[in-house]
Amino acid sequence: MEQSLKGRTALVTGSTSGIGLGIARLLAAAGAKVMLNGFGSPEEIAAARRAVAEVGAAEPPHSAADLSDPAQVRAMVAEAETALGQVDILVNNAGIQFTSRVEEFPDAKWDAIIAINLSSNFHASKAVLKGMQARGWGRIINIASAHGLVGSPEKVAYVAAKHGVVGMTKVIALEIAQTDVTCNAICPGFVRTPLAEKQVAALAEKHGVSEEVALKDFLLAKQPSKRWVEVDEVAHMALYLCGPGSGGVNGSALSIDGGWVAA
Repeated sequence: MEQSLKGRTALVTGSTSGIGLGIARLLAAAGAKVMLNGFGSPEEIAAARRAVAEVGAAEPPHSAADLSDPAQVRAMVAEAETALGQVDILVNNAGIQFTSRVEEFPDAKWDAIIAINLSSNFHASKAVLKGMQARGWGRIINIASAHGLVGSPEKVAYVAAKHGVVGMTKVIALEIAQTDVTCNAICPGFVRTPLAEKQVAALAEKHGVSEEVALKDFLLAKQPSKRWVEVDEVAHMALYLCGPGSGGVNGSALSIDGGWVAA
């Protein structure tokens, strides 16, 4: 792969697995120095670091910051600046989910989802913006969701948070519009990750159908393509937003959802 990001640095939250790890690997393969963040056992974190080192120049540092705590978010950014020298690229990817009808939705689950899926993006972006503007270049990429553009029942906190992420992206983009810093959101549909694949087996058992039927008729019911979005597809969109020729893309909510929001 062309080293289009050689000399750049990146902090990717929620990057010990799934979409975040895929993005971290692709940025590292393009030449960026990367810092990981996320939970997991020591073995899982070591495996994630090795997975990035396999395609990059060195094993990346890792932050175990709890992104529900603003102070830990700020400390994570400071740690990344110390470890990498600076933060040129911030990918706000970390997120959690819980489903329930509004009248039964636990207050604590609402607070946790808003804190991690929305507020952490604000605190991390705020912490990197001054440095990016002072250096004259930067990229903030918020991993939102198709649920940042449309709603679904029983996902009130997730949908509210992801709509907030899209709105925040637009405000940041407007405030930095006359600089070489950009802020964009990527809005994936259902992405093939280990966590998402576990939902297929649960749906198959719940409805008494095969996993293939459960995938197409229940999990991917709103995704016209009737196939997963692959992690690599999301990662390549992130890479494009960091690479040459992407400077005119700012404040956008870019859908990768198999046609979901086109319907």
